[in-house]
Parts: sequence; C-alpha cells; structure tokens
Amino acid sequence: MGSKYSKATNSINDALNSSYRVPFESFRVPFVDLQEATNNFDEKFRIGVGIFGKVYRGVSRDGTKVALKRRNRESPQGIEEFQAEIEILSFCSHPHLVSLIGYCDERNEMILVYEYMENGNLSSHLYGSDLRLPTMSWEQRLEICIGAARGLHYLHNSAVIHRDVKSTNILLDENFVAKITDFGISKTMSELDQTHLSTLVQGTIGYLDPEYFNRGQLTEKSDVYSFGVVLFEVLCARPAIVQSLPREMVCLAEWAVDSHNKGQLEQIIDPNLAAKIRPESLRKFGETAVKCLALSSEDRPSMGDVLWKLEYALRLQESVIQDDPDCNSVI
Repeated sequence: MGSKYSKATNSINDALNSSYRVPFESFRVPFVDLQEATNNFDEKFRIGVGIFGKVYRGVSRDGTKVALKRRNRESPQGIEEFQAEIEILSFCSHPHLVSLIGYCDERNEMILVYEYMENGNLSSHLYGSDLRLPTMSWEQRLEICIGAARGLHYLHNSAVIHRDVKSTNILLDENFVAKITDFGISKTMSELDQTHLSTLVQGTIGYLDPEYFNRGQLTEKSDVYSFGVVLFEVLCARPAIVQSLPREMVCLAEWAVDSHNKGQLEQIIDPNLAAKIRPESLRKFGETAVKCLALSSEDRPSMGDVLWKLEYALRLQESVIQDDPDCNSVI
C-alpha cells in the first residue's frame, strides 16, 4: 500500500470524522493502491461475496497478503455498517479478531482492507462442496471453538455485541487460529452497565436469539445463543438451516437440543468423528452448547463461562486417567 492518504470525500468521510474516538485518517488507503493489489479487482482474485459486497485477495507493495471487502453499490448496507466496522476494529485488537489494515472512501467507494486469512472460513471446513479440504480432528475443532470464544469474550468485555456470530464469520489463518470477522452490524454499548439495547432486529436466520427476535432487546447473551448454534455446526458438520430435511431436523438448534435431551447426541455427530471423541469431552461440549441455546437469556452462560467449559472439554479429550477403565473408551 502507498504511504500517502487520499483526500476526504463527501458524506462517507464526514460520517467518519464525526467520531472523536479514533484517528480514522491513519487507516485511509489510496484507491490506486487497492487497484494495484488486486490487478484492478480482477475476478480471478475474488474469494467470496456477502451482503456488503465482494471480497478479494490481494498483495500490497511490500508483499503483504491482504483481503479487501468492496461494497456493492446496490447493497442494503452502507455508511453506517462501513463506519461500524472501521470504528470497532480500530479500537479493538485481539489475537482472535481479524485485523483491520485500512479503508478506502475515494470515488464513492467503500472498501475495507483486512489481514488475509489463509484457510478461509470455518463453515467451508465443516461442510460444503470443496471435498479437497481434509477433515478436521475433534481436538482441532475444539481449539477453533476456544479461539472464537476468546474473541467474543474480549468483545463483550469491551462492551461490543457482535450481532452476527456464525461459522462463516469465523476465519482461520495459516495455523488454523480462529478470528472473528464482519462487524458491520455490531453494536457498542455507551455504558458498561447497560443491561439491554433496543434495536432493529438484524442477524442471520438459524442463529438469531429467539428472545432478541421476539422482543428486539439485544444483549451479550444474544451472541452466546448464536455461538451455541456454531458449536453444534462444529459437532454435526451441517448448516444451521437445511430446508430439504424432515421438519424436525430443519433447524439445527432445535434438533440438536432435542437430541441431547433424549440422550441421543452421539447419534447426530459428524460421521468423520465417529470413534474419535471421548465420552466425557462430548458430554461437556454438548451440555455447554445446549446451555448457550436456552430460550431465556438469563439461563445462558456468559462467554467467559463458555470459554472455560470448552477448555475443560479439550482437557477431557486429551487426558487419560489410568485408574478409570472407561477413560480410554470412545464413541
């Protein structure tokens, strides 16, 4: 990327400069540098697409790999989401959050520049059409869940509610370290002691907290519910919603909770994990995920509690207690 910054532009820049919290100017990147990094946004460099727009991989002048999210001018998301992403990632920094490198607001463009995540998103490794990807071990999946939980725990401690936690918003670097991304609809709480935030319901079907959906009251526990769905995605290797399945299986959250309550959790796990999960680890993981999916936010654990329980599930998977003959048995 170049060393010079572009000039301020109209309403986008006016909106950004209305904030006093962070020096947004230091993150601005010239449009010409982004054209150069992506060979003028060549479709061969496109690695994804979302509601905001297309995502491209690129290489800066110093050889650094980057990912660029370029707004589609017909996208329902605009300045508000663009500003939210910049604001949150410019003052939130954590090993399990994707890093913002810069942004561009020249020529009526809205482009966000991030660190490049070599292994894409979590969902692509759990299910999908890319059969070239190797199956992840249970230990590896637990490590990814723990990393994502750490990122969310940090956000909540920073008074940020993500509001769109899902497997496609958990990215994996070259070492499969999980990092949370996509903060366009995230909300910051102006007061740390604020108990709820009334807001227009936004998120992704299949992950939405029922309490938030019905009452419009957003809390940190809304992220916890969504993360519970992710945990069952990781365990079962299937999407949150599959319309082609029988009615009782369409919604992963409902199906998984029902299976757990019937003592049938081992029957719905990813077949690739068969005979590879220790019963104690599965039990702790299942209990944790089900608690995240409690219909009442008051009954859900905090992300700190979820993190601790996932770390414990990993220790149960890795430990061998010689005095217990059942400890070496697997499902």
